[in-house]
Amino acid sequence: MLVGKGFVDRLLSESEVRGLMEESLGEADLAGKRVLIIIPDGTRSGPIDLFFRLFHELLWGDVAALDYLIALGTHQPMSEEAIHQRIGVSSEEMAETYAGVQVFNHRWEDPDTFRTVGVIPANDIEELSRGRFSQAVPVNLNKMIFDYDQVIICGPVFPHEVVGFSGGNKYFFPGISGQEVIDFTHWLGALITSYEIIGTKHTPVRAVIDRAAAFIDMPKLCLSPVVKGEDLAGLYIGSPQEAWSEAADLSAQVHVLYEDVPYRQVLSVMPEMYDDIWTAAKGMYKLEPVVAGGGEVIIYAPHIDEISYTHGDIIDEVGYHVRDYFVKQWEDFKDYPWGVLAHSTHLRGIGEYEDGVEEPRIDVTLATQIPPERCEQVNLGYRDPDTIDPEEWAGRDDEDLLVVPHAGEMLYRLCQ
Repeated sequence: MLVGKGFVDRLLSESEVRGLMEESLGEADLAGKRVLIIIPDGTRSGPIDLFFRLFHELLWGDVAALDYLIALGTHQPMSEEAIHQRIGVSSEEMAETYAGVQVFNHRWEDPDTFRTVGVIPANDIEELSRGRFSQAVPVNLNKMIFDYDQVIICGPVFPHEVVGFSGGNKYFFPGISGQEVIDFTHWLGALITSYEIIGTKHTPVRAVIDRAAAFIDMPKLCLSPVVKGEDLAGLYIGSPQEAWSEAADLSAQVHVLYEDVPYRQVLSVMPEMYDDIWTAAKGMYKLEPVVAGGGEVIIYAPHIDEISYTHGDIIDEVGYHVRDYFVKQWEDFKDYPWGVLAHSTHLRGIGEYEDGVEEPRIDVTLATQIPPERCEQVNLGYRDPDTIDPEEWAGRDDEDLLVVPHAGEMLYRLCQ
C-alpha cells in the first residue's frame, strides 16, 4: 500500500507526517517483530531526528527490536557524537528515553559484514545496461539485515550523479552493499556521464540497483521524504520502488532550478556536512549543466583539507580526468576500483581525450585547505580560499557569475 503527500508550494506539518507513518506502519503489522531502519549519514539533509522520534513513539513497546543501520556506502563511519546529532538526541536521552535502541555504522571495510544474496547474470546485465556490459555481477549485502523481520528504508530523494535520483533501493546499493555492486553501478553511471544521468528518473543504473534489490527476500518498507533543508515538501511510504517513484517526481519539481543562459564562473559554497572532496564534489555535479564551455566551477570549502578519507591514496595516483581518458587507456586503469574512477570522471566533468591530449569542457578549481601542489597532482585547479568572500562575490554585478550559497543538493539546468 502506497501512502503519501507532496507539495511544491507548502511544507508538511508534523501531524501530517505522523498520520502517514501511523497509517503505513499499522498496515505493516509489526507487533512482536524485530525492525531495522536504514538511515542516511550526515552528508544528506533532512529531519532524520523527527523520523527517529516518531518511529519510537509509534513502535516502541510493540516491536521486539527497533534498531538503525547507517547507510555509509564507503563514507567514513560516524562517531557516537555525530550519530546523536544526526538522530537529534543527547547521550543522556539515548541512555534513558531511547534505552534499548541500537544504531550501527555499516562496516563496509570488514569482509565479514557481507553475505552474497545472488548474482545478476551476464545476459541480464547486458539488457539492463543497454549493451554497455555483459558480465555477471555478484550481489553482496550487509548480512545484519537478515537478523530482523522487517527492514525499513528512511532516506531522502534528490537528483543524483550516478543513478539519476537517489533514494529507494539505493539505500541498499550502495548504502549497505559490498564493493562489487558499488564499483559496477558507479562505473556504468560514469560511462553514461553524470552530465547526462543526473536528474533523469529512469536510468540503467537504477535498473541494476532494483534488480539487485530483488534478491533481498524479506519484507521491505520505504519512507521517501522530499526535503527542503530540514523540512519536508513531501513524504511517500510504500515499497522501495513505488515510494521512490513518487518522491522522484516531486524532487524533479522541488530540487531542480532552471537558468536561461550558462555562466562563465560558478562559486559552489559547500556546507560543512561535506567533510572531504569525495562528498563535496556535489558542488560540481549539481552545477556542471549551467557552466559555459571554457568556464569554471570553484568548489569553495575552506573547512576541507582532504580529498577523500577513504580513497585519497588512489585518487592521488590516478588523478581527476574525463571519462575517455580512462576508456581509451582501459588496460592501464581497469584494475583500479571502478567506483573511484567513476568519482574521478564525475568531478572532472565531460570532455575529450584524443591522441594523448585531454580537453575537459570546463575547469574545476578547489578553494580549500588542500595545498596547490596536491591540487596540481590530481589535475585540478587551486585558489586560496582566503581570497574569496562569498558575500562579496554574491553582491557583484556580473551576469557571467553564479554564486550558490548552499551547494550540493539543488540541481541547476539550462532551460530547454
